Amino acid sequence: MEWPLHFNISHTSSLIACGIAMDAPIGIDVEEKKRKTTKSILSLARRYFTTSEVDSLAKIADSDAQQKEFIKLWTLKEAYVKALGRGFSGAPFNRFSIQLKTNSRIQITKAPKVCNDSDSGDYLSENWRFALTELNSSYYMAVCIEDNSRGSENGSVPLGLKVWKTVPFIEDTLVSGTDAVKLIT
Repeated sequence: MEWPLHFNISHTSSLIACGIAMDAPIGIDVEEKKRKTTKSILSLARRYFTTSEVDSLAKIADSDAQQKEFIKLWTLKEAYVKALGRGFSGAPFNRFSIQLKTNSRIQITKAPKVCNDSDSGDYLSENWRFALTELNSSYYMAVCIEDNSRGSENGSVPLGLKVWKTVPFIEDTLVSGTDAVKLIT
């Protein structure tokens, strides 16, 4: 039996995010913008990302801007594989590319098949919608939800994203539409 309620959870050292959707798989990821890495950004990108994503990051001269773009891509990719229900090891990041388009759209495409690779990537699809937000100027949060309306006459229904700040037993405040939540795409 298919249950209509879907949810996904992510966390950092000081933040928990929960995505909830009806009748559609959802994935969510949250990462600290200034997350420190032991290796260089391009070294990590070469290991986990597609060639086109590595090339795009390599064109960014400013190291801070490069790190921010890397974290955005990582967050979007993590949300996508979680929405697929596969996670990081079940859907390697180098099997698909995510592009942040200039018109504030996020596009996902399957990467060309790697030689001698037994993973066909048949589980990957391009019918997903994304939202990327900046929270309190300190975090990136990505939400990915299946978009079954693509190709239909009605087109896509806008993603209804609501962000709440909750401190158990103390505070429960809707912060969507405030300075605390900045929609990037």
